[in-house]
Amino acid sequence: MLAVVILISSCLFFYFVGYRFYAGKLDREIVQPDDGKSTPAHNQSDGVDYVPSKPLVLFGHNFASIAGAGPVIGPIVALHHFGWAVTIAWILLGNVFIGAVHDYLTLMISVRNRGSSIAEIAEATMGTRAKIVFSIFLLLAMLLVIAVFGVVAAKTLIAQPEMVFPTFAIIPVSMALGWLIYQKNLNLTAVTCAGVTLVILNIFVGFHFPVVLPEAGVMGFSPLMFWFVTLMIYAGVASVLPVQILLQPRDYLSTYILFGSLSLGMLALLWVRPEIHTPAFSGMVSEQQGPMWPMLFVLVACGAVSGFHSLIAGGTTSKQLSVESQGRSISYGGMLTEGVVAVATVLLVGGGLYWTAPIGGGVDMETLGFRETLKSGGWILAYGNGFGNMVHQMIPMMSFSFASMIAVLALNTFVLTTLDSAARITRFIVQESIGRRFVSFKNKYIATLAIIFLAYLIGATEGWQKIWPIFGATNQLIAAVALFVISSYLASVKKPTAYTFYPALFMIVTTIAALCWQAWRFFTQPVPNIFLGVSALVLVGLAIYVGLEGIRSLQNRKNLDLVPGIAE
Repeated sequence: MLAVVILISSCLFFYFVGYRFYAGKLDREIVQPDDGKSTPAHNQSDGVDYVPSKPLVLFGHNFASIAGAGPVIGPIVALHHFGWAVTIAWILLGNVFIGAVHDYLTLMISVRNRGSSIAEIAEATMGTRAKIVFSIFLLLAMLLVIAVFGVVAAKTLIAQPEMVFPTFAIIPVSMALGWLIYQKNLNLTAVTCAGVTLVILNIFVGFHFPVVLPEAGVMGFSPLMFWFVTLMIYAGVASVLPVQILLQPRDYLSTYILFGSLSLGMLALLWVRPEIHTPAFSGMVSEQQGPMWPMLFVLVACGAVSGFHSLIAGGTTSKQLSVESQGRSISYGGMLTEGVVAVATVLLVGGGLYWTAPIGGGVDMETLGFRETLKSGGWILAYGNGFGNMVHQMIPMMSFSFASMIAVLALNTFVLTTLDSAARITRFIVQESIGRRFVSFKNKYIATLAIIFLAYLIGATEGWQKIWPIFGATNQLIAAVALFVISSYLASVKKPTAYTFYPALFMIVTTIAALCWQAWRFFTQPVPNIFLGVSALVLVGLAIYVGLEGIRSLQNRKNLDLVPGIAE
């Protein structure tokens, strides 16, 4: 019953406190959306990246791109180490007052500045040096995202071969959907129903006809490397196609997969009304992760606040927004929806799995034990099994394994959306920065080929494992930088900065503290990890530099040479 109360209360908080109250204040005091202004999607339309989109389709793209696996991974890890109560509290407060503000204002500032990326805005507000440092930092972070998500998706296809067919079958279905919407101008509702029906059919086909690769490998590649290379090729090709051909319709359909599975899970919570079997609070310090502050705020990124979202908002979404008034529901509303996913994840895993075996037994702890599941299969298996247990209890005729597959398929589908969106955004960064000095990198094919090759090297050599432990802090550092950039911009156009400046200070201090803690752990462990320790200290230096630059730019409240801004 406790899970039901938390779920309903969280949804009401997101809607009334977040969307109606706080987003309304942002619109009145800062954004002041004006549908009379032409957006970059119209005045810079190129048929490839700048394309006006239907609001529901763009919501699907934005949500699918920002969500990925983030609102599932972080909450499960935080639940494990610190308890469900503090995890949900951070999701609610961070999402409404930091994350959604970060996403929405990044989007609207980009829309008001020719669809420029957050790095380009940083140059205008904080100077060329800040832009160069930020661009290098973003480039390295995005290459890591592409590599790691490619490896994670490849491992999932091997672990659950039933997902192979529906994972790839959604590509031609999406392309057909895009053709029918944009070329034939057919009714969106009718086309959507047909597309969703085909997606559901593909899930059943995949469940009955799993694709298992031979252990000896394919074409000289091991099963893992074959899928990884396939996904890298997919990401590269998809990232250079016009957005209306694959990116928009695929993300749009992917949203229905997640919403369908999420709705099923939430109905199961309402039907079963479980208690939460994991601890509400596990203590101020975790033996593995460290002190609750700052580590909880780094572990839970997507769902609360994530720097990656600023890259989506200013990288792809701003180039497709048809009218300004749609920004609030697409961006602020999209982040709130991700918060619902994060809260539901905590409840499904905490209510569907057991911390300790119940009195009287009768529970297979190898399958439904929280810590046992994490140890044997990681967060993917934990999410799938918790979801599967809840749904199976609600619909006994649906097998536990099939219900679990639905959850993991939705997760993996969103990993793929993150892959090609990340590749496209990284291409923008390369074209904007390296392309200024080396003209050949302004070519989208050359830039994309270089990006995919570097990401392949990081993933194929498992080099990502060396840097991944500090990626959480890296992602939150991007969020802090974005908030400082937004604050500097707002100051330059004489708008209130409190909505972003205080969250920026909180995030920068939290990130510095997390990196210092991690550096100390890396240097003092039995076998010191010098590489990670030094990397963490370098990021500390970057965080301090960005914080000082942000404060300096705010002190110089002068009008900057920007194209029509939020003040106009």
